[in-house]
Amino acid sequence: MANNDWKARLGVVYSTATDYNYTTEEEESVATLPPAQQDLRVWLDRKHRGGKQATLIKGFVGSDDDLKELAKLLKTRCGVGGSAKDGEIIIQGDHRDRILEILTKEGYKAKRAGA
Repeated sequence: MANNDWKARLGVVYSTATDYNYTTEEEESVATLPPAQQDLRVWLDRKHRGGKQATLIKGFVGSDDDLKELAKLLKTRCGVGGSAKDGEIIIQGDHRDRILEILTKEGYKAKRAGA
């Protein structure tokens, strides 16, 4: 057994077979679409943020590394903080117009959606 990581085997209770190999499900890496094929939506969100506004970018199809790279680009160009997780980017504050401008210059298809 090359990978003897006990955390990867938490779902297996016990096996008495001497030749049993623990198999773990590995996540498939999602191929990142080119910017021209991405269909991004830019939202303004005020819910569950203590009265503060946040700009959400949804619809990104690709790997988490590419999502974080795009989030870093948007955060530095807007000069604010934010995060990227679960296929969406959260930018602090109302920067919808600036983000749409940045995304279209980078070659992404982006639309303003929501309130």
